[in-house]
Amino acid sequence: MTPPGISAEAFAAAIGGFRAAVGADWVFTSDEDVGLYRDAFSPAWGEAEERLVSAAVAPASSEEVQAVMRIAHKFRIPIYPISTGKNLGYGGSAPNLSGSVVLDLKRMNKVLAVDDKRHFAIVEPGVSYFDLYHHIRENNLQVWLDVPGPGWGSPIGNALDHGVGDTWGIYRNHFSAHCGMEVVLADGTLVRTGMGALPGADTWAEYPYGFGPTVDGLFAQSNFGVVTKMGFWLMPAPEAYASLTVSVPRRHDLGPLIDFTNAMEHQGLCGEPLYSSPIAAEQGHADYQALTRDGAFPSDAALDAFAAARGRPYWSVKLQFYGPREVVAAQQAAARRLALARMPQASFGGEEIIPLPLSESDLARVDLLAFGVPSLQAFALTARSPRNPEGADGHLFFSPIIPKSGKAVLTYQRVMWEEFGKAGFPRQIGPFTPPNTWMFRSFACLAVFLISRSDVEQNRKIRSFFRHLIQVAAAHGWGEYRTSPLFQDDVRAAYSFNDNALLGLHERLKDAIDPQGILAAGRYGIWPGGRKPQ
Repeated sequence: MTPPGISAEAFAAAIGGFRAAVGADWVFTSDEDVGLYRDAFSPAWGEAEERLVSAAVAPASSEEVQAVMRIAHKFRIPIYPISTGKNLGYGGSAPNLSGSVVLDLKRMNKVLAVDDKRHFAIVEPGVSYFDLYHHIRENNLQVWLDVPGPGWGSPIGNALDHGVGDTWGIYRNHFSAHCGMEVVLADGTLVRTGMGALPGADTWAEYPYGFGPTVDGLFAQSNFGVVTKMGFWLMPAPEAYASLTVSVPRRHDLGPLIDFTNAMEHQGLCGEPLYSSPIAAEQGHADYQALTRDGAFPSDAALDAFAAARGRPYWSVKLQFYGPREVVAAQQAAARRLALARMPQASFGGEEIIPLPLSESDLARVDLLAFGVPSLQAFALTARSPRNPEGADGHLFFSPIIPKSGKAVLTYQRVMWEEFGKAGFPRQIGPFTPPNTWMFRSFACLAVFLISRSDVEQNRKIRSFFRHLIQVAAAHGWGEYRTSPLFQDDVRAAYSFNDNALLGLHERLKDAIDPQGILAAGRYGIWPGGRKPQ
């Protein structure tokens, strides 16, 4: 395969240039090597819609990235940069434009700085969460990471795709917690943002703005440059962790529970809250099956009776606290008092205080993500289990953002229940589905589709239904916050205010910064002139 619109001769010349720039061992053109850059979780595996690459090149430094981009610019070779390529469920290493050359930054794996007095790190894109965590542990540094589900991802790659985590609010939004970038533009120009633009400044990872317009956001979920270094704010290692679970008895108590939790979290009184329904595990019970036999969404009265008959609350939220032992104990007590003032019907449980650092026995029993410890537990999602006895070849996330309110969650449940039912899919969104709380000021409400490489017809149904859900969500004002390249044009079309004025601005910026249109064409729906497939 050669890139679209590029002659075999021009492509061969570019490959030769890449080999001279980074070394022949780090340019990959064989089918076996290039096959490793397919989206392992693609819902279009082996079909015409699958996105494939023509080659890959792995530079070891910013200077080598510059050289690669200059060669690509000369021959108009489309380039698709990745950090570790582990964005599984959202596209993996696959580009938007089939035939692109992957710019694989895995060799740029240096931890450049970690300061546990000023609480920041500066890393290259090939550094994984595991790498940074082990660096911190091995050097006995008193800082914590905030990590996403899969620890083998890159802090840079995750932040640039607006990834999120699981500890304190100001750290969970990984892009908001970044500070300072080094970026290679499409023509090979090297730029540093914020204080990095001031030679000799030692505040690059501390003060994000520098002087003049702030441009960092242009390089997230975009195709305007290749980020080769990035700073992140880190959480000082706390002395203790504490938790408290607050529960309410009825379905519509979710609204007051969320309002209370919002007030706690937005005042900085707790870390990530974790919502659940204590009766969700009983959906297989005959009484629940009777409630839903006709396919209609059960009434609130029937659902409340179902919970009451089991002697369990309908909703719970686990509050998490970090800090000195006496402070987290006071936060627990304050949470009890404030919850009862708003919700006299509330009950409490799960109250504990864990001294830090974690003991080996604690490590074995706690949710590692809440303690900034990377793992690969997220991949149990597609593993064989009693619920999923055949396993799966991958998964696909539908990830809309909804308001942080009980009304929004309950509305989302009903809408998705109806849509999944009409389409003939199992109703994975129902009256017990809690919101995801990674974001600080909104909810994400994920649906997960399991992918099988061998079931082409089912994958086609999933793709069609996924595109339908994008439109349904948009009609209710819910928009995906990230998605696979297969669906980025569909999601982009939903953000259509004023005749797609935002997309028009992005396209003008793209054509100004990258007039050849060589860098990640189509990423997040931003296509340069002449590159969009018909």
